Amino acid sequence: MPRFSVIVPAYRVQAYLHACLESVLSQSYPDLELIVVDDCSPDACAEVIAEFAARDPRVRPVHLPANGGLGPARNAGMARARGDYLVFLDGDDTLTPGALAAVAGRVEETGEPDVLVYDYARVAWTGEAVRNQAAAHLTERGAEQPFALTDRPGLLRLLMVAWNKAVRRAYAERGGFAFPPGYYEDTPWTYPVLMRAGTIATLDRVCVHYRQRRSGSILGTPSERHLDVFDQYDRVFAFLGTHPELSRWRPALYRRMADHLVAVYARPDRLPRALRPEFLRRARVHCRRHRVPGAPAAPPARLRHALLRLGPPGAYDALRLAAAVGRRIRGLGRRLRTATRTGALCLHYRLQRALPLRADRAVFASAEGGHGGDPGALEQAVRSLAPHLRTAWAADPAHHPTVPPGTRRLTPGSAAYWTALARSKYLVHDAPFDPGLRRRRGQVLVQTQAGTPLAHAGLDLQERPAASVGTDFARLLADVDSWNFVLSANRHSTLTWERVHPGRYTTLEYGRPRTDVLQRATAADVARLRAALGIPEGTVAILYAPVARDHRRTQHCALDLQRVAGRLGPRFTVLARAPLGHGGPLAETRGRVLDVSDVREHPSLAALCLASDALVTDWSALMCDYAGLDRPIVLHTADAEVFEAVRGTYVDLAAHPPGAVARDEDELVDVFVSGHWRGARSARLRAAFRERFCPWDDGRAAERVVRRVVLGEPEAALPPVVPLADRHPAPSATLAATALARTPSATVPHPAVPHPAVPHPAAPPPAVPHPAGPRTVTDSR
Repeated sequence: MPRFSVIVPAYRVQAYLHACLESVLSQSYPDLELIVVDDCSPDACAEVIAEFAARDPRVRPVHLPANGGLGPARNAGMARARGDYLVFLDGDDTLTPGALAAVAGRVEETGEPDVLVYDYARVAWTGEAVRNQAAAHLTERGAEQPFALTDRPGLLRLLMVAWNKAVRRAYAERGGFAFPPGYYEDTPWTYPVLMRAGTIATLDRVCVHYRQRRSGSILGTPSERHLDVFDQYDRVFAFLGTHPELSRWRPALYRRMADHLVAVYARPDRLPRALRPEFLRRARVHCRRHRVPGAPAAPPARLRHALLRLGPPGAYDALRLAAAVGRRIRGLGRRLRTATRTGALCLHYRLQRALPLRADRAVFASAEGGHGGDPGALEQAVRSLAPHLRTAWAADPAHHPTVPPGTRRLTPGSAAYWTALARSKYLVHDAPFDPGLRRRRGQVLVQTQAGTPLAHAGLDLQERPAASVGTDFARLLADVDSWNFVLSANRHSTLTWERVHPGRYTTLEYGRPRTDVLQRATAADVARLRAALGIPEGTVAILYAPVARDHRRTQHCALDLQRVAGRLGPRFTVLARAPLGHGGPLAETRGRVLDVSDVREHPSLAALCLASDALVTDWSALMCDYAGLDRPIVLHTADAEVFEAVRGTYVDLAAHPPGAVARDEDELVDVFVSGHWRGARSARLRAAFRERFCPWDDGRAAERVVRRVVLGEPEAALPPVVPLADRHPAPSATLAATALARTPSATVPHPAVPHPAVPHPAAPPPAVPHPAGPRTVTDSR
């Protein structure tokens, strides 16, 4: 019995069927059967099906003697299905890479629900992909807990189709669910399936690419068959009539029906002009027949529904025209206000640019918002080494509390912000600068970058549509042309940045300034940070920091952290840090799991690194910073194939990892329980990784940058690099206890003194000369 029965009806889709079937058979999750139903198609669909059946035994062809439509074709596929779950896919659509593996994982995680709802993206014939606008209803809150429709009725606002759901076959057979003939056959299937389901789960991931054909699609062809929508809703309400326990859904179903009828009527590609009066007449009858008095709805929707039910002919069209005019007027008003403010700020910026440049001003900003990262380390170094400079930090007001005293706070978009951009000599950022910025003669723009590039970035994202959504590559290159200096932590970063960000800047291969604090902190600092975080004494603190998944709107946690902490036992504590832009916690703070994702409460990622004993991550560049601490790193790469397909990587971490590698939760737990996480092999791998990616991270990277860029010191006068063998970063609270290091789970209690911050000494420790100093590359192309 296969896990999935993927049912694909085929009728007049010969140009798309090959891609459809290939997307199923190439899934990384192979436990499936592919039932392809030839609905007596007059084109070459039968030949394509035969070709795939000959090459793969998982393909089961079904040939119908006469064309019956999409509904009967799906029924024929269901009658032959043997899988645990039914997955429907139209012959001109495709599954995304790793979709079935994600569905299988979510089904197992949520305890075999009756229905699993996942997301889709519309793919235009031009190739542009747009994700479902109602995807917010697929948030995977509750993680492993399935729910009933009464718990999340918002799911009824999703597109009511069969191909965005996996339905448990036993549940479908027990309920006797079947597709009717005619157009809009999904409607009488999906509503009953959702309303009767005992358990439902969601997967906030694009699993289907819904092709928007330029011509030839059924729903995009004007025809009288669109009147079939009325019969389909009669079937749904008849179903409610035979199941009185579902009567609570009648108001919601009425609203969805009215909205659906309005949508069909409003689309010019659905109804021939001669049928529009007939459609309105039948819509009026249906709304009167099925209306539930007092059904709540938004005021605009209530007006549309009322006109549909009661209005004279032409009233709805008049309403549409009035609404369109109103939207146009409101839009013009908003654009006028925006244009007025933008014009005023542009004029202000131009006037400020005409004034003399202030050589004693520097503006810093970071993509994380709060004061930190490489820009934060450089800002602190500037205040220490160049006190004649007045520094400012640009961030939203919510992040202003993270800015240290003595540093001016700027709000992006304000007049003061544009004044600072126009007249400050030094501008430092780890992300693209403001699009309105125009570098003037004498200004120095320093781009620190976000970290060591392990995954594709810059121009390489042109071939990765899921990872480059919203990226303006022309704007990116214009931004690159404004850079004077780019910071690099190692040779790999230098070579990558110069290729994916081609420009005439100077690369400063001096190390990452944000790692200075990791090298300068002491054992006392580590103890204070652990106490401030509430890490129990005598426990191993594991920092879990995964990278964001570009193909997912909700950054689903690949691990059940509560279960992991429970299996590891009381000697382990997990610190869960969500990736930037995640929008919420990775786990509930409970027991031995502490969620430290809120950057307002935990702005310093360096503090979390120092407080932890080991790092668990996947492809996050944080591992390159953490390697400088010479503490254990464990990789958890459960979806390596999907990440490689969506984002792409520069470094083969499977061949050259920084430590132990776990492919699933069981292996991860075993790595820690067995002690491999800090064994001799892990130490050797970490040493090689550290030598490759941390050659200059000796605690003086920020000083070298400031002396070179701000103070203008020559290359030969910069502080020499401390050799790796002579660096002694603060040990973790657990691994410092050498007496108990022989036992995998042994820890040493460390006295804790409350103190939330990591100090930055005014004077750095003396450096030991290194044979090869930091590198500067000029005129990068």
